[in-house]
Amino acid sequence: MGPAEAYSPDRSWRGKLRRRAVRYIHRRPLRTAPSRPMLSFSFDDAPLTAALAGAEILEARGLRATYYVSGGLAGQIAPVGLCAQPEDYRRLAAAGHEIACHTYSHLDCGRASGVAAKAEAARNAELLSAWSGSAPTNFAYPYGDVSAGPKAALGRRFATLRALHHDVITLGTDLNQAPAVGIEGPHGEALARRWMQQALASNAWLILYTHDVTAAPSMWGCTPDTLARLADEALEAGFDIGTVAQIAQRLGLS
Repeated sequence: MGPAEAYSPDRSWRGKLRRRAVRYIHRRPLRTAPSRPMLSFSFDDAPLTAALAGAEILEARGLRATYYVSGGLAGQIAPVGLCAQPEDYRRLAAAGHEIACHTYSHLDCGRASGVAAKAEAARNAELLSAWSGSAPTNFAYPYGDVSAGPKAALGRRFATLRALHHDVITLGTDLNQAPAVGIEGPHGEALARRWMQQALASNAWLILYTHDVTAAPSMWGCTPDTLARLADEALEAGFDIGTVAQIAQRLGLS
């Protein structure tokens, strides 16, 4: 989300055609299939509640998450609540969480040029490096959308570039537009659980994402109880759980 208002996708026929076509170009397929079920928890835009309650829930279970951060939103009010600030990201990084990259201003890569997206990602990566102490190696498209220019421009810059279409990651999956499943809204927990079963059945990598973590979440967030239940179930099921960077390294991507 941006600092002022919620996202409105391009519902024109051109927008629908672009979203369909971009899935087939500038691909970078995964060459090594996971040998066991893998799972990563992630938070988009890093609302303060995710940096506090979300981190606390996972850390209590020995787990760490990936936070996809837009540096320009730090300390700003967004539709998912107050965004975390540099000191929060420093603390998260020190605790072992991954600070990963969005665009600096939460620029929509579905409506931007490749030049603009590359500049925004570079600006954001420089800032996040200063905050976390290491350069981000993974990226998520804000709003999950991307057009051909940004996909081509960013495709070799990061180990993975995450979108929002639902699927698991396995042999042949496009790492320049990797799928993920949202723990968000009233049906988010059930949806996440179904995809966890799919990952277990197929020895695949599942990236789960959400935004705020609070008792009364936005339509893009989840409750602390939901996150805790899913983390417990993932541990009990025997997933190899790690940050996106950790799993990418295990698969030889970085």
